[in-house]
Amino acid sequence: MTTDAQTDASLPEGLKALMSRADAKDKTLRPVDKWNPPFCGDLDIRIARDGTWYYLGSPIGRKPLVELFASVLRKDEDGKHYLVTPVEKIGITVEDAPLLAVEMAVEGEGTAQTLTVRSNLGDLIRIGKDHPLRFEMEAESGGLKPYVLVRGRLEALFTRALMYQLADLIAEHTVSNGTETGVWSSGQFFALDPDLL
Repeated sequence: MTTDAQTDASLPEGLKALMSRADAKDKTLRPVDKWNPPFCGDLDIRIARDGTWYYLGSPIGRKPLVELFASVLRKDEDGKHYLVTPVEKIGITVEDAPLLAVEMAVEGEGTAQTLTVRSNLGDLIRIGKDHPLRFEMEAESGGLKPYVLVRGRLEALFTRALMYQLADLIAEHTVSNGTETGVWSSGQFFALDPDLL
């Protein structure tokens, strides 16, 4: 961090312990969906729309620390995001999606097409049944915002450049009552809501 957060007394103990291991290059995902610690309140950590993590208004400059925090990130049924350790659950602010899809590989074409994306934190996600693609309308520009499910309820928002690459792959699919417009990956068709077209 740009501030010395490792000595910041305002951080909960579980997060301090995580931060002490931030340079160990441990990218292991923790079983956060199995942990049910008490809620300890909110912390001034924010993930901006561009994927930058902030603590107390300052960007977190150490990528290993961001990766470590992301390994304990969870989105609950209430729609809120939390950092979860075995002993505490801390609310944070996420402006859009907690991750960004920044790179895409395309294998095959048509119904045999498979799309794999890489997140800004190194997750590799093969779009398909277990990692579905969905689309929303961007209120400000009226453009499409594609998201892919990464794990749990956490999603990655496609960067604008990647969205244009994905748009080139949009196709029509015949269904019993007409046609749908969307994208194929791993044998699944991810249709756009007609209201988005």
